[in-house]
Amino acid sequence: MLALMLLASVASATSLSEYEPVAGRQVIQVAIPSVTRYEPREDNRAIQELYAGDELVGYAYQTLDFVQTPAYSGKPLNAMVVLDTEGEIKGARVIHHDEPILLIGIPEAKMHEFTDQYAGLKADQRVTVGGKTSERRVAVDGLSGATVTVMVINEVIMRTAHRVGGELGLVEGVGVGKRPPKAEVIKDSFRQRSWTELTGDGSIRRMLLTRGQVDDAFAGGPAEGFETAAPDQRDEPLIDLYTAYLDVPSIGRNLLGDRQYEWLMSELKEGEHAIAVLANGSYSFRGSGYVRGGIFDRLQIRQFGDTFNFRDLDYYRLSDVYLGDMPRLPEMAIFIIRQQYNFDPGEPWSLELTVKRQTGPLDSEFAVFPLEYQLPDKYYTRAEPELTQEEWLEEQPMWVQVWYQKQFQIIVVGLGIGVLLFILFFQDWLVQKPRMMRWVRHAFLTYTLFFIGWYALGQLSIVNVLTFVNSVISGFRWETFLIDPMLFILWSVVAGIVLLWGRAVYCGWLCPFGALQELTNEIARKLKVPQYTVPFAVHERLWAIKYIILLVLFGVSLESLATAERMAEVEPFKTAITLRFDRTWPFVTYALLLLVVNLFTRKVFCRYLCPLGAALALPSKLRVFDWLKRRKECGNPCRLCDHECEVQAIHPDGHINYMECHYCLDCQMTYFDDHKCPPLIVKRRGKRRGHNAPGHPEEIPVVQVN
Repeated sequence: MLALMLLASVASATSLSEYEPVAGRQVIQVAIPSVTRYEPREDNRAIQELYAGDELVGYAYQTLDFVQTPAYSGKPLNAMVVLDTEGEIKGARVIHHDEPILLIGIPEAKMHEFTDQYAGLKADQRVTVGGKTSERRVAVDGLSGATVTVMVINEVIMRTAHRVGGELGLVEGVGVGKRPPKAEVIKDSFRQRSWTELTGDGSIRRMLLTRGQVDDAFAGGPAEGFETAAPDQRDEPLIDLYTAYLDVPSIGRNLLGDRQYEWLMSELKEGEHAIAVLANGSYSFRGSGYVRGGIFDRLQIRQFGDTFNFRDLDYYRLSDVYLGDMPRLPEMAIFIIRQQYNFDPGEPWSLELTVKRQTGPLDSEFAVFPLEYQLPDKYYTRAEPELTQEEWLEEQPMWVQVWYQKQFQIIVVGLGIGVLLFILFFQDWLVQKPRMMRWVRHAFLTYTLFFIGWYALGQLSIVNVLTFVNSVISGFRWETFLIDPMLFILWSVVAGIVLLWGRAVYCGWLCPFGALQELTNEIARKLKVPQYTVPFAVHERLWAIKYIILLVLFGVSLESLATAERMAEVEPFKTAITLRFDRTWPFVTYALLLLVVNLFTRKVFCRYLCPLGAALALPSKLRVFDWLKRRKECGNPCRLCDHECEVQAIHPDGHINYMECHYCLDCQMTYFDDHKCPPLIVKRRGKRRGHNAPGHPEEIPVVQVN
């Protein structure tokens, strides 16, 4: 994989001419032509600082170092993004992906045209694919045939740009406006609690810091105020530190006593909070800085990424505590968190203890040891955040956003599935009205082709099957399949249909390319194009080809899914449906050739070459019901349905091969037609002549259709 950070371990600046890979260098040069060198940023070496001479002109990074959002292929893609020092995106380009639609299908130049739209956008702007630009968002043009892929590209570029821009201070990070409503402490309830109970439920938190831990943080020498520990002294505690949030009565009143707690609460102004810090050990959390300059330089609070220190005016000495089972803690203090810090007691925060090591007369190094604190839920309430629909949607996973944006397609395909299920469950009633049944079938095939196929791009493929198998082997993730709602819905429906009806229903009703073949063949018949029937002996042997193709693709996918996806171009689906024939001439010629052959012999590709049809046919043997009715006369002596079946799924002996049937229901229309089905014709004539009376057994003549 191309990687901008391959040289992140290089401590010194590197000439841009020595920078690899080439793709990364080209992105930077196009985005900011003046760049001559780069350096990995000290506090985050995944971010490269870009210089023109000695002037810092921008930053570059790879999205894969910050997010791993799976794309349509189930694997994350990697893009390089270049920001200037004002937080503006100067360039963005995908440098690695495994997307099948882009590996063979849509030229990568079109993907680069899509990412070129991000140049000039601010890192904190809200960007959507498609729609209209408004005051709250910027809309970029999508890429037909790769909707899910470009939505993932948009997600990784803008999410990482905001994150990196916020980390660098170029744009506002997680500000107050992004935070949930501030927690409200419950102050009207009190329970008598012991020290053991308060430490047990997290009301009081502890950090035990040993001398060995500090020595490990300063491998080059001793820290301030104490020497490096001898081997037998490494486990000795340097400081045993505790902290607690005091505004909660069940914590503060138990720790301070009634009078001291009431006094403390009276001292707090609106928006202020109090914490207790208690310790035992040779290292003082107070230090001496507050005596010299009024600042406690060894303690700070961190919340939401913000930090703040305490001054002497924020400090009260704590001398009296009222918990009998409390250990001896000689150093105790109360600190006030002032209102300007917008402290939220319900959100996690940390009390950070700083230890300093002197490295020279004027130089020092610092190590920070955080004591994490989270107030138990039972001590506070929080109002539900009031989010706009757009803000709510931005907080949801990528697949939820895609489903939300494709509500129309989901509703219409849901209605279509409902209509199909009605047809299937009431097929015996419908097939007795042949003219209406043919109108219904042609209308549904038109819906399948134009809406499911060309509009919603809901063409299933053997690539989906290979991706699913590969996902099960390598680590299944629902997000991989939920990211395309049309395909997820169709595959879910197909799974149920295969168990009830077998392969037939999908291939005959829901496959857009199958619908295209059938409709064009119907038009050819109307135009009197001659039709040719493959001899059954040959036809029976040609069935095997699609199963061989399936086995080859499956075997190759175990070694290389990308290679299998390229070989899956044996399916013309991408050309004819997903890209609507907007492709290079070899692919278009292949798809058109299959359609031309189909004009003379119906569904040649589906019957003999389709690996997806083969994959769906295999579990068809597990179907629960046989919905297609047959008579004992079918095949012997009557062979009318055998000769009428356009896909030759009825054997000469009269039985239906469900693995090859496309469920067109033509045989069922004949089955119920007493003017067409020979056994029914004989029965109808016998009734008319009274032959069904006792003593007049009905005779069924031999009916052989040639």
